[in-house]
Formats: sequence, C-alpha cells, structure tokens
Amino acid sequence: MSLSPAFLDELRARTSLSTLIGRTVKVQKAGREYKACCPFHNEKTPSFTINDEKGFYHCFGCGAHGDAIRWMTDHRGLPFMEAVKELAQTAGMDVPAPDPRAAQRAEQARGLHDAMAAAQNFFEEQLDGIEGAEARAYLQRRSMTDATRRAFGFGYSPDSRGRLKVALKDFGDPMLIEAGLLIDPDGAEPNGRKTRKRDSYDRFRGRLMLPIRDIRGRVIAFGGRILGQGEPKYLNSPDTPLFDKGRTLYNIDRASPASRQSGRIIVVEGYMDVIALAQAGFAEAVAPLGTALTEHQIERLWKMADVPILCFDGDSAGQKAAIRAAARALPLLRPGMSLAFATLPAGQDPDDLIRAEGSTAMEAVLERAQPLVERLWHHEHGAAPLDTPEQRAALKQRLSALTDAIAHPDVRAHYVQAFRERYDALFFARRPAFTAGPRHNPRGAGGGWQRDRRGNWKPPLPPAGTEARAIGESGMEQRLLRAILASLLRHPEQIALHRESLASLQIADSTLARLLDAMIAASFRKETVETQGLLTILGQGEVYNKAKGMLRADTFTFTPHRMTADPDRVTRDLDEAIRVMAQGPELEAALAEATKRAREDLSEETFAEQQRVHRLKMDHDRRLAELAQSEDII
Repeated sequence: MSLSPAFLDELRARTSLSTLIGRTVKVQKAGREYKACCPFHNEKTPSFTINDEKGFYHCFGCGAHGDAIRWMTDHRGLPFMEAVKELAQTAGMDVPAPDPRAAQRAEQARGLHDAMAAAQNFFEEQLDGIEGAEARAYLQRRSMTDATRRAFGFGYSPDSRGRLKVALKDFGDPMLIEAGLLIDPDGAEPNGRKTRKRDSYDRFRGRLMLPIRDIRGRVIAFGGRILGQGEPKYLNSPDTPLFDKGRTLYNIDRASPASRQSGRIIVVEGYMDVIALAQAGFAEAVAPLGTALTEHQIERLWKMADVPILCFDGDSAGQKAAIRAAARALPLLRPGMSLAFATLPAGQDPDDLIRAEGSTAMEAVLERAQPLVERLWHHEHGAAPLDTPEQRAALKQRLSALTDAIAHPDVRAHYVQAFRERYDALFFARRPAFTAGPRHNPRGAGGGWQRDRRGNWKPPLPPAGTEARAIGESGMEQRLLRAILASLLRHPEQIALHRESLASLQIADSTLARLLDAMIAASFRKETVETQGLLTILGQGEVYNKAKGMLRADTFTFTPHRMTADPDRVTRDLDEAIRVMAQGPELEAALAEATKRAREDLSEETFAEQQRVHRLKMDHDRRLAELAQSEDII
C-alpha cells in the first residue's frame, strides 16, 4: 500500500514530536527546541535535540536523526505502516484504504480491538473487586508490585459462564465469539449457516488474566492462569483475526523499545518469567505463547537484536525446547543473524533464581550464553557414546545433517569448518588435545602436555612465577567439588583409582581440604575401606561432621543408583569431574601468563597462543557449568 506525500506531510504536521518523544524519554525545554539524553546510546550529558517547528530530532553524539515516523520505527520497532497507523490514530486522521474490501477489514478490526479493550477493562475491574481476592493474594505471594500489576494489566475473570458476556452485550455475540472471548458450543454448519441450540458462554472463568498485546500495545488476546486445581494451567485465546499465536511474542510492545536501549532481546518460556525479569530490571524479555518458537517469531526477534538470547530452564524439557529452536533457526541463518543460549540452573526458573540470588545472578547467566554453534556441537557430542568408530561416524553424520539445513552458503561453509575443527581436534589431532574426560574433549590442542602413569594426558605446569589459585568456597566449583567428595564417601573404592588427580586439587575450604587428605591417606591401607570404616577413621570432630552431613540423602551427589549399577561409569564420571576441577585453576594461571606475554611481545605468535589458551579456558568453563548443573547431580 502506497501513501501520498501530501498525507504523510499532513501527518507529520499534526504530530507534536516533543510530546511523542516525551512519552518515553525525559525532555527539557531549551530555547525554541527541546533536549534530552539520547535514547539510542548511553550518555550523561544531553546531546539529543528535538525541533517541533522543523519536525525532526537529531543527536550530536551518535548521529541519530529522523522525524515522527522514523522515531516510531527506530525507537519503538514498529513496521512503517504500523507506525503510520498509530500516529494517524493519535492525530485523528484516517489512513487511506486501498480498496473497499481493505476498508471493510479495517473496520472489522477496529470493532474487535474495541471489544478486546472493553474486556481488558472488565477484567481489571474484577481484580479490584471482592471476587478478585484470591487472584490478588496469588500476586502478593509472587511478590508482584502494584507498578508491575499496572504495567502488565493483570485482571481477573469471574468463575461464571456469563458475566463477561453480559458486561459486553453491546458488542453482540458474533463479534465476541470472533474475538475469542466467548465459546460457541454449536459452531457453524458446513454451509456456513448457524443452527443455534445452546447459548454461547465466557471462555475464561475463574482465572488470573493477562492481556497479550501487539507491537502497538493494543490488546489482541488473553492468557488466563488457573488459581486452584484444574487444567489447563494456562489458557490462551484461540487464533482470531487479531491474534496468531505463531506470529506473536508476549510483551513485544514493551520489550521492543527496551531492546534498543540494552542492545539485546531475551526469550524465556512463559508469561511469569517475562514479568519476573521485568520487575527485576530486565525489560527486554519476551516469550512465545504456548508453542515452540516459530520461524516468524525468530524473524521478529531479529528485527530487535542480531543475536537474541534464548534463556530456558535447565531441566530436560527446557533444553529440548532450546534445541528445537536451534534446529528451527538453521534454515533462516544469515550473516550476522544468529541465536545464543543461556541455561538456568536445574530446577530454577528466572523468578526462582532472582529471588534466591538477585538480578546479578541472572545477569551472570545471560553473560555465559553459548553461541548457536557451541550449543549444537555440545548437544550432538553428548547425544550418544563415542567409543567406537561407528559411533564417531554417526556424530559426523549428525553434524552434516545440521549444516545441510543451513540455506545461506557462506554461513553453511563456516559451520562446516567449525564442526570439522572440533571433530578433528577430538579424534585426529596430532598433538594431544585438552581433555575433560572420555566423552568430552573441547576444541584446541596445546604443547607441553604429558601422559601420567595411567596414560592420561596432564596439562603443563603453570609457567614460572604463576600459581594456580585454590578452588573457591562458593559457586559452581564448590558445588561440583562437594558432589565429588560425596560420591567418594559413598564409593570409597574409587579414591585409590583417582588418587593422583585428587592429590593435585588445591581447596580453599579448610574442612573439605582436610576431609580429602584423610580420604587419600585411608586409600593407602591394604584392606578395602568401606564407607562406615572411612567414617571411623575420620573420628569425631568438624571433618567427621562434614562427612556425615554430605552422606545425608538430601546432599547432592552423582546419581547414586546409576553409579551403583555401573562401576565403570562411576570411574569415568569421577575422572571427568576431577579433571575439570583440577584444570580450571591451572588454565586460569596459564591464561594469565599467556596474556602477560602477549601484552609484552605483541607478536602474532604470542597473540595466537593467548587466544588458544583463552579458548581452552572458555571450553573448560562451559564444561564445568554443564557438570555442576547436570541432572546427574542431585
């Protein structure tokens, strides 16, 4: 649809640019113009000016420049026509319809929008009434503030078949049914005619209501959460002329402008995840609406950020959803456009994590997001054993299937190269690669590695003048260390097998360090030491109490039943965990020394070496996080 220059000029003339911008940005009068801190880049001194007479804004800091329509497209993230329509509505102008049928559809959409707005007002009123007490109590239990409640438009649908129908009777049943607010129990005959036998009734009953808005902030659908027992837990509006759940993202109207400030967009699993993040200061979060992420939604995300961050739960369902999204994105990839994946700790959603550890913990999860190529590699690498030639060939075949799905030739070529490098480093590297165990071998080969007496590769000692730090007293290292010690307490026969690696661990927690020393000393006895005998050797005191506490059923450890059933797997799992634990501080020291040399030397060789050690450290940190958050640790 084309619009005449005269119409667009009239639209700009009727729009007060300072008022439009002032809705979301604090502006100050400065002579005949207005000034503000630029919303397109971070600054403390205002360099953003608004000229109402000329109808444009300009930033002398970053060069942002435009008129009212440009403001709506660049700052709000609206498509051109959506921007024009919203400005025209505010200015009291009608956008020219290209033909009578389009005008009819526009009129129908206006009626449906009015019905949805009226329903939203009704639900908000009910939440404040007597019947909304249970819903208000639920919001209070979830620590939702009044500001959050207002911003997201929480409401309540009474547990009645006809309250909304009566309240909105002026719109008529046909429109309310088309809007998805009422259910027609009889439906339509094949010829399109209606044979009404039973009355229509309210779709949403006894639920906490959340409006779903389009990019312009108009209510187009609802999501309702059950407050008591019942299914489904969440009920969404059906697809309507206004609402297509495969093309819509929850909270896109608020997240789109926020993403231009933060430079990122976060995708989480559901409504309450989005709201919890917004209340904690992460306004740039959206969620799909009860379906896997679709191609249309991925394209919409790329309009807001080049690399959206998908942040799903750490449980198996969340990780399956992440892989489905990754596979869905492969045919769409193009230069600069990709996805990243942040994994929450197992058993926690964003609200849980923020409540327990604050917004800084959530930020740390986002900062550790894996690129798409890494997530795909680690998924396929861990999908099956890699002990035989046939199993390794199967891995290569799975990787080839992934790259074949990429349509863009340049992107596909780089993925082929990236997977080949990792595959060759895993199985064909001439020099021994950094190994974190029999089923994990991150990319990169390094010099100075030697075999120990068991034939396992050991990293080089840190360069002279550097010391590997001790294992910390908190965080993922601490969690994995406790899991290792708890497993060894339950399986003391494993201590001697891993004695050399265990002896290399430097532990900051003095009690855990003394416990490990006692366990290693006990492993030199001629007779086999069982768990109870090990406790007897420890005697009474702080170390004994620590060991007893770690043996309780609720103390996390590697999955006991699996380890009992497969002793060989016990050995391999512990070997991997202990190696990863020991190599972290050593790689950290090696990276510090390599970085120091690179700064002093400035040659390509020293820079390449620093980058190689940096990649090893990044791969190690990812594997540490995977082990510490694994479902195999409870």
